[in-house]
Amino acid sequence: MSVKNKELSKEKAFYFFTAIGNYTGENATSMEDFLKKMERIDIKSIEFHFYRGDFEKWITEIIGDKELAEQIKKLKDQNLTGEKLRNRLHQIISKRYGLQVCSHKRWHK
Repeated sequence: MSVKNKELSKEKAFYFFTAIGNYTGENATSMEDFLKKMERIDIKSIEFHFYRGDFEKWITEIIGDKELAEQIKKLKDQNLTGEKLRNRLHQIISKRYGLQVCSHKRWHK
């Protein structure tokens, strides 16, 4: 069952870390919440989860969107880091769900 637009329980939320055992204090309980957190979470957390495959695993297993997970996985071939990685992930996710939660001008570049 897909839960793309549904609020998730804390047990199924995505928890952001910057390293193993280093929790940022942030979690996401929906795709909209995930996108909002992606805008401001420490870039170290995005890079940590992206290169471990955590985003695509959560999106496949919890959200139920294998197509989006595959799009994210394919980004690894581009070797993106920093704000370029954040911007590309944000673009892919917001396009997939028609979400525009931009609160910072960097998303308009």
